Amino acid sequence: MSDSGKSENALMTDASPIRPRWGFAQISFVVLMAGLMVLFIALGTWQVERLVEKEALIAAVETRFDLEPQPFPAAGNWAALDPETLDFTRFELTGTFDNSQAVLVFTNLPDPAGRYGGVGYWVMVPFSLNEGGTVWVNRGFVPDAAVADVAADGNTPEGQITIEAIARRPEQANSFTPEPDFAAGREWVRNPDRLTAFLADDVGPIAPVTLDRIAGEPGELPQGGETQITFPNRHLEYAGTWYLFAAITPIMLGFWLWRQRRPRNLAHEEKDN
Repeated sequence: MSDSGKSENALMTDASPIRPRWGFAQISFVVLMAGLMVLFIALGTWQVERLVEKEALIAAVETRFDLEPQPFPAAGNWAALDPETLDFTRFELTGTFDNSQAVLVFTNLPDPAGRYGGVGYWVMVPFSLNEGGTVWVNRGFVPDAAVADVAADGNTPEGQITIEAIARRPEQANSFTPEPDFAAGREWVRNPDRLTAFLADDVGPIAPVTLDRIAGEPGELPQGGETQITFPNRHLEYAGTWYLFAAITPIMLGFWLWRQRRPRNLAHEEKDN
C-alpha cells in the first residue's frame, strides 16, 4: 500500500467519533445535582407546611383576640388543656401578684405598640388565682436602660386584683437557647415550666400558658399591650422559589448530560488546536 493510502486511512481513523469516558468528577456532579433537587423540593415542602401553620395562627388571632374576656379555666382542668386552643384568647382572672419572684425574660421589641422598644425584658410575675393555681403573667416590656429601676420597686399592684390578659402558648427553647440564669433572675423564653424553676416554694398547679397583660396608661412601665397580632406571611412565595429551583435543576443536568454524550471528533479538535 502506498504512503498516500496509509495516510488517508490514518486520517479516517483519527476522525472517527469518540465518546468521552465518565470518571469520578462526572459522577460526583450528577450526584450533586440530584441532591440539590431533592433539597430544593424538601425546602419548598417545608415552606408549604409553614404556610399552613401561619394561616392557622392568623385565623386564631382573628377569631379569638377581639372576643369578650372569659373566665380562666380552673386549675383542675389544666392538665388536659391544649395550649394551642387557648392561644390569643382573652381572659379575665382574679388573684394576687408576687413581685418578689418576678423573672426577667430577655427580648428585643423592634416595633412596639407603646412608647418604649428595642432591647429589654419581659417582666414575668407569678399570679396566684383565688380559685387555686398559679399563672405566669407577662406584665409588659421594660427597656434595658430602665430595668434596674423597675426591678427595684416592681410597680406591681398589691393585694387582690382582677386583670384582663391574653393567653399565649409556651415559647420553646432550642439548642441555641442559653440556660436560665437563676442567680440574676434572667430567662430567655416565656415557658411556664422553665419559669417555675425560679420559684423558691411549691406553689401548686402551674397553668400551661402564659398571659400577656393588656395595655395600661401611656408611658407606664412595664409596658403592656405588646402581644404580637400581625405576622408576615410570604411562605407561598418562598415555596414557589424553592420549587422553581427544583424544576430548573434537572433541566440543567439534562443539558449537561447531553453535552457530555455528544461524540467528539479528535481530528477536528487537533486541527482547531
